Amino acid sequence: MEKIQAAIAKARATRDGVVSPLSTIVDPAPTVNIPTTGASDAVDTAWSNLTPYTPDMAALERSRIVTLAGGRAASPFDVMRTKLLQQMRANNWRRLAITSPSAACGKSMITLNLGFSLARQTDIRTIVAELDLRRPSLGKTLGVTQPHSFARVLAGEASLAENALRHSHNLMLATNQSSSRNPAELLNGAGVPSILTRIEATYAPDLIIFDMPPMLVSDDAMAFIGQVDCVLLVAAAEATTIKEIDACERELASQTNVMGIVLNKCRYMGPEYGYSYYG
Repeated sequence: MEKIQAAIAKARATRDGVVSPLSTIVDPAPTVNIPTTGASDAVDTAWSNLTPYTPDMAALERSRIVTLAGGRAASPFDVMRTKLLQQMRANNWRRLAITSPSAACGKSMITLNLGFSLARQTDIRTIVAELDLRRPSLGKTLGVTQPHSFARVLAGEASLAENALRHSHNLMLATNQSSSRNPAELLNGAGVPSILTRIEATYAPDLIIFDMPPMLVSDDAMAFIGQVDCVLLVAAAEATTIKEIDACERELASQTNVMGIVLNKCRYMGPEYGYSYYG
């Protein structure tokens, strides 16, 4: 773990004029005046009109989605949740993208675990939206059977209310049943900024998490990344290289704020990274 952290730090240090990503603030996505959560009857009604979603906890746990009920397994994601919220509130950020250098790094698993972790914080409203349009997976993981398409929402062809589910009172899940044609063109569409602003005005989320495509397999992620305030990069231990992390971090930092790198799929973490409090 320490060797990987040191290698990433060394790669950053070799760049001209680059500082720590958590202290680098570029122009965030356009802000919109949104009412405080719970302050608007219209917002409450918009949320209550969404189709309820009841998770199958056993099925989710088989996909390593472990944050529904909290506890020891959820604690690393809860820590990540708290750090994210602190940083985003400090900078007045609302839109978070989660991506990875390549496929199979676990970004979608981390996205859903963060979403359900945030749902347990009852005063926060969160939208999880799927933008990995070539290989959508969130709906299958969640067991969604409706023909939902967040891609059609971004294209201005359908309403979000008809293409999203609500877990509890404060987590919206917007997925895609099937892949989309020409995803980069869709994600870079001229109408996307206004659609995102309309979603924020209607549902007043405290946080929108976008499950993005991998960075190095297409230009899909870079077509959209300028619409978010910040991004997390997920790397897979023993698979993602330092060169890949450095290249992705460099590209992301040119358009948005890189909050940090999540190292996933570690075979062993020392006791200093444990949560023995839970016994």
